[in-house]
Formats: sequence, C-alpha cells, structure tokens
Amino acid sequence: MEVLVCVKRVPAPGAKVPLTDDATEIDTRYLGHTIGPHEECAVEEAVRIVKAHGGSTTVLAVGPGAADEQLRYAIAMGADRGVLVDVGAAELDPQATAAAITHAIGDTRYDLVLFGTESADASHYQVGIRVARALGLPIVGGIKGIEFDSDGDGTADSAADSADSDASSDHTVRLRREVADGVEVYRVPLPAAAAVKEGLNLPRYPSMPGRLKAKKARIDVVPYTPEPGGLRKVRLRQPNDDREEAIVLGHGAAAAPAVVDTLEQIGVIS
Repeated sequence: MEVLVCVKRVPAPGAKVPLTDDATEIDTRYLGHTIGPHEECAVEEAVRIVKAHGGSTTVLAVGPGAADEQLRYAIAMGADRGVLVDVGAAELDPQATAAAITHAIGDTRYDLVLFGTESADASHYQVGIRVARALGLPIVGGIKGIEFDSDGDGTADSAADSADSDASSDHTVRLRREVADGVEVYRVPLPAAAAVKEGLNLPRYPSMPGRLKAKKARIDVVPYTPEPGGLRKVRLRQPNDDREEAIVLGHGAAAAPAVVDTLEQIGVIS
C-alpha cells in the first residue's frame, strides 16, 4: 500500500496571527510553524495503514525551503520519506497549490492520497478536490474512518496483495464521515483520495528514535515555478475579537462588596 499525505506549513495556533503593515501577508518573524490538526491525523492514519498492510508513506509539502521542518516532523511520526515542492516564499492559492502537487506526483502511482479536509490557516477546502480531479481519482471529504476491502465482500486487504502494483484495481476502501443525522459510508475503488478531519485518530507524539531518524532523512526537493493567473490576493483581515476582557474587582477582603454587587447584577443572589 503506497500512501501519499499532503501537508502544509502553517503558523502555530494559540495566539493572534499578526499581519504585515500592508496587510497582504502574515508576519512570520516571531511565529512558530506546524502542520494543521487535520493533516496531522492524515499522517498518523497513513502510518497505521502501512503498518497494517505493508508499503510506504510519503509526505509532500508545497512551500518554502523552511517547510523541510514540517516534513521531518511527519517522518519522526513514522512516515518513510519527504518531498518538498519548493515554490519560494510566496503563498499560493488553491489552484496553484494543486498544480504544484500534481506536477510533483507526475507518473508516480499511489494507492491512497490523503489530505486534511482544510488547511489550518486559509480553510479553502479546495486543494484535495483539485488534485484528485487532475489525477482522475475519486475523493470524499470530511472523513472520520478508513477501512480496506480486498473486494466487495468486506474481506480485509493483505500486505501481499497490496505489494502488487496492479492489485489496487481489485480493492476498495470504505470512507466514513459524520453528517447531521448520522453517518455516511462510501465504498471507493483504489487508487483513491480522501480529505480527513481531526478526530479520525489520536496522532502519536514523535519518539526520540523517530526524531533522530527524521534529522538524518533525505528530503527530495522538486523545484516548481507557479504559472501566472489564478486568484489575486487583495488583503488579509483579522476576524473580530468579541471576547470579553477580564475586570479586576479588587484584591483581598476589600473586593468582597464589589463581588456581591456583581453577583446581584447577574441574578446569582438577591
């Protein structure tokens, strides 16, 4: 089973993301970076699939040379190799990103291509669908469960079968996603693509041996120059911050009257 996982280098969550003075880019000077939670689950699932069925896991990122850090993190989690599509520092739109991924894949055959259902920063929901369309693969999004069949009878796939490059045409994958009134299950022929959601699994924390392996791993770099056109970024805008600020009512015993007044105002006491 050959599995490809596409990840993106994004600002680490947990703080307000600063913008440049012209509001056209994220100011990354003081930000850490990571991969999004959906993509982290995709890496974990790929590692589990390969452990169960044999094969290998490749992780691919489109971005600057610094995205090497995120590829090595994925290798530390258990992925076998990393591919960096180096497009420089410019932030690509979904159309250009999908074109870069398709270019890097080329004629390489993967049984399953995994994406996060959305990126943690832009949330376009488009890249996986565009890549699957370009490669002629079926794709289902919002996935919370992945199981393999060797044929229509639900028998589990074997490592020996998956090692055969032509075997995937006889196999199917069952993709499960949650909807408002229940669960939808899709049986899709391999090769296929899936966009997974956080909660599909519990991603492992990279071990020390894994980190040492990742540090020494070779990252294959694919240069790519995006074609002109596509979306034109006008500006970025911070979302409204509607959170209430904390108000200090006082310190020690002197704050007691103010606390009682506040409790009376909100109807807790009378």
